[in-house]
Amino acid sequence: MLANKHILLIVGGGIAAFKSLDLVRRLRERGAQVTPVLTKAGAEFVTPLSLSALSASKIYQDLFNLTDEAEMGHIELSRAADLIVVAPDKADLKAKIEGGHACALATPLLLATDKRVVIAPSMNVRMWEHPATQRSLTTLLGDGILVVGPDEGDMACGEYGPGRMAEVPQIIAAIDAALADGPLKGRHVLVTSGPTHEPIDPVRYIANRSSGSQGTAIATALAALGADVTFVTGPADVPPPAGGSLGKVHTAQEMLAAVQAAGPADAAVFAAAVADWHVANAGDSKSKKDGSGLPKLDFAENPDILATVAQMGGGRPKLVVGFAAETDDVISNATAKRARKQCDWIVANDVSPETGIMGGSENAVTLITADGADSWPRMSKEAVAATLAQRIAEALE
Repeated sequence: MLANKHILLIVGGGIAAFKSLDLVRRLRERGAQVTPVLTKAGAEFVTPLSLSALSASKIYQDLFNLTDEAEMGHIELSRAADLIVVAPDKADLKAKIEGGHACALATPLLLATDKRVVIAPSMNVRMWEHPATQRSLTTLLGDGILVVGPDEGDMACGEYGPGRMAEVPQIIAAIDAALADGPLKGRHVLVTSGPTHEPIDPVRYIANRSSGSQGTAIATALAALGADVTFVTGPADVPPPAGGSLGKVHTAQEMLAAVQAAGPADAAVFAAAVADWHVANAGDSKSKKDGSGLPKLDFAENPDILATVAQMGGGRPKLVVGFAAETDDVISNATAKRARKQCDWIVANDVSPETGIMGGSENAVTLITADGADSWPRMSKEAVAATLAQRIAEALE
């Protein structure tokens, strides 16, 4: 997929810049042409010579280079590439992109481009979690910039948490997705994933064991086939997929609102394990065990997101796919659910504790359609996702 593709790689500052060298090498192994842009901060961690040697390309560093700018070099660079990748993307650079600042070479390139942009954030966990950084991230996602990572783990500063730059294979997968020219190119697919958390009070909530891994795998597989994916996720254990539009929610009500705000879609895959009920009398302060007895919880039904979309009038996706997590009579219960919800397909699986499927790395599903039930062998969730994505592509032809 990367053969003859031109990648403009902007290398930001930070210790993670060393990964950019391996990224250049691996991209070139796959046939890509890489033109590096080394920021002043990035040059504190990797040298122009090392980037030039690995990329076999001229390195660009200076916005006010007379030779380059005589031909409006930053405009030419921004338009000649098939994709711009920022790795690592630091908090400062992210804020400048969000604010439209055109100072050093990197930001004018990003402002002047008409191509897709992938960023790989890397920073201290507190910087990543700071409201200013998250505001910048939200704005960039809304502008269509694709984000891969960050991962969670030990950091060079000695702290632990989200903020580590994604590993090179993850970044390459995001680049593949951004450049995808597959059967779903031009198609918008909505995917929901993860559990929902329904509050009892500000501290406690009702949830389930869904890790979000199957939904993430499905979104990744669809993007690899060229789809423009909107990914709406509850509080999942796994990081969201690279690229596409991301919406993070907690409750079923929030998930429904995010789904409705996503706009028209060609297909919708509802892989989220949405809670059936919420606590109608959730407390505004933490409940106390004070000997006065058990708290009285009044339950109310949550909105049925799958049925709402499947039964909508104008603007209904051509293909609506639901999931049925069952512990007994899997096929009969899933078949009845498909009819009741009025969706096109149901992906049914047995989530009995002994299967190890909910929260595990494998799945065994049966695809329920108007034509009947098609049981697939047990395989990795990534393989299930790839098979389902291909079926979706065929259905949308």
